[in-house]
Amino acid sequence: MSTASPTARALAALGHDVRLSIFRLLVKAGEDGMRIGDIGEHLDLAPSTLAHHLSTLVGAGLVLQEKQGREVTNRTNYPAMNELLTFLSSECCVGVTAIMKEGAA
Repeated sequence: MSTASPTARALAALGHDVRLSIFRLLVKAGEDGMRIGDIGEHLDLAPSTLAHHLSTLVGAGLVLQEKQGREVTNRTNYPAMNELLTFLSSECCVGVTAIMKEGAA
């Protein structure tokens, strides 16, 4: 069982170039999302590779999947994306006080 926070899982998932490309494509697709085959065609990814990376994004809560018959539509989980953005920008430019260690010159 993972003890990582949702933020850490999301950042780890986006830390791979392929997953970041998938996520960015789904963000561009908007609320309609994209079918798995269409994602693979856009990014020239093998089905097994795409399935692995989508699974990681779904597990991190960044992508939602909806099965419609034999097709699976993938959508950005916008509330999760916005939470991540809020976390990253919540203390932007507030300043940091340097901490001097003992013995440092």
